[in-house]
Amino acid sequence: MIVDTLLVRLGGESGIDNAISAGDVLTLSVARSGYHVHTFRTYPAEIKGGPVMFQLRAGVQPVPSLGDKLDVLLAFNEEAWQLHGEALRPDGVLIFDPGEHDAPREFGGTAYGVPLDRLSKDLNLRKGKNLIALGALSALFGFDFQPIQATVKDKFGRKRPEFVESNRIALMAGFEWAKENIQDEVPFRLAAPDSTHDPELVMSGNQAIVAGALAAGCRYFAGYPITPASDILEEMAKRLPPIGGASFQTEDEIAAIASVVGASIAGVKAMTATSGPGFSLMQEMLGLATMAEVPVVVVNSMRAGPSTGMPTKMEQADLNIALYGGHGEAPRIVLAARSVEDSFYQAMHAFYLSETFQMPVILLTDQSLSHRTATLPMPDPYRVPVVERLRPTAEDAGGYQRYRLTESGVSPMGIPGFDATPFTATGLEHDEYGAPNYTPAMHSAQLDKRGHKFERAAEVLCDLEYPLGCHAYGAPEAEAEVGVLAWGSTAGVVREAVEEMAAEGLPVAALVPAVINPLPAERIMEFAGHLRAIIVPEVNRTGQFAAWVKANTELHLISLNKYGGLPFTPAEIRAKVMEFLVAKPQEPAAELQPTEEVAHG
Repeated sequence: MIVDTLLVRLGGESGIDNAISAGDVLTLSVARSGYHVHTFRTYPAEIKGGPVMFQLRAGVQPVPSLGDKLDVLLAFNEEAWQLHGEALRPDGVLIFDPGEHDAPREFGGTAYGVPLDRLSKDLNLRKGKNLIALGALSALFGFDFQPIQATVKDKFGRKRPEFVESNRIALMAGFEWAKENIQDEVPFRLAAPDSTHDPELVMSGNQAIVAGALAAGCRYFAGYPITPASDILEEMAKRLPPIGGASFQTEDEIAAIASVVGASIAGVKAMTATSGPGFSLMQEMLGLATMAEVPVVVVNSMRAGPSTGMPTKMEQADLNIALYGGHGEAPRIVLAARSVEDSFYQAMHAFYLSETFQMPVILLTDQSLSHRTATLPMPDPYRVPVVERLRPTAEDAGGYQRYRLTESGVSPMGIPGFDATPFTATGLEHDEYGAPNYTPAMHSAQLDKRGHKFERAAEVLCDLEYPLGCHAYGAPEAEAEVGVLAWGSTAGVVREAVEEMAAEGLPVAALVPAVINPLPAERIMEFAGHLRAIIVPEVNRTGQFAAWVKANTELHLISLNKYGGLPFTPAEIRAKVMEFLVAKPQEPAAELQPTEEVAHG
């Protein structure tokens, strides 16, 4: 059967089977062949040992989500079958190593036993099992073998040229064994790629954030290694020095954010990236950036918590600390990336807003999106304005008021050593010159100043269009009866589910904002219209986004929560929507009684 998408999962043991390396090679190879790709991976938090999984969905057309049931499961060991067998469709394909375990009796699909371990021992290639498996996959499913060979050479040959030949031998061993020993036609084959579409990039979410930040003019990065944000630190360390920038690995997250605040005061666009535990440590310095009105961009790649939690699993549970973290009234803008492509634009957007309004901007992503690789068209940096902060003029040189009260709340920010406008950047409440001032009148005036900036940002953000504004999917909103309101990395899975349902004539629409604070409440109310129900899927237990929307709109929402460390699937979204399409209540969403439906992950 020829299919438009093929969903393949590789499961094995960390440090032994190298399933993730094999998945990365397969992804790049398939993309080089002209297909669209979308990946997902999980791995243990330990340095070595524990189960890993890599999932690739390849398609003739763009694939917005990780998909539902697996078409193919490559189980390097018996544990991989036990962990992932239920995800394999009943008529799917299982590839297993008969030296590790037998074909499961309960499996009714097609099973191929490929002696991966024996072949690797015969070739004296202890770590070549993953490449043997790739060769067999290529032979079975008709993947173009040349891109796989080229990708393996590019990925591994540069670091260890002496392994180029052994890698080639491993690939060929798996390919030839499958050709010689498996004569049956596989149940699924991917349709030929569209040769007319333009070549696309293959990037991870973290790489897209780095690219967007650099395009926006970021020239300083400080960070402390923490999963799943460490890739940003590593990529910045490579990319910044050749373009005149600098990166700094600090001793902890407090030093990282302090360093970024200092660099920004010195006039450099600066950023840090962390995850939940590190983000908690940064709250006091974010308050300083708010008080001193310093542009700062902070990326928080969310993972399952609290505390150390599950460092290598996803969760959307840091929204509350992004919105409310810290002491006092310290407004900050919060954005949420929705896809790998959107990660590029939201990183640029974060710098635009931070520099324009001289305040912290928090960009939320998560483990799933940070480590996801996907095809995307070449990003267009001209779609997002690149701005510099408001600087003093010659008239400001005498009696410079760094915190001058202005209608917009934004006042010129001098750069030490460049502008003849020295000032005090302090965490104390201050007057217009920056001198400490604790009078009720001045505190009220400066609080209003900082608040006016945020209100002005809300005005600017309310009219955003693609790619920065709300994304709408599915049936025309005027015809929809049930709506899905999502945020962050759930966007793709919601899009796929809703667009498929709308294509079937079902009255379902979706809305996914990128700006979380200030919330585009008017646009959400417009979307709500006469909807009978609005479902809010989130990868957290308490429905943090739903609570935030309710607080700002008074809409009654249905929370769909999943919190096992894994993202939603399109089937889970569809199942919840169908409950309300079948139920057919008469009242519009704004009059429904609040309910909460919880799906355990």
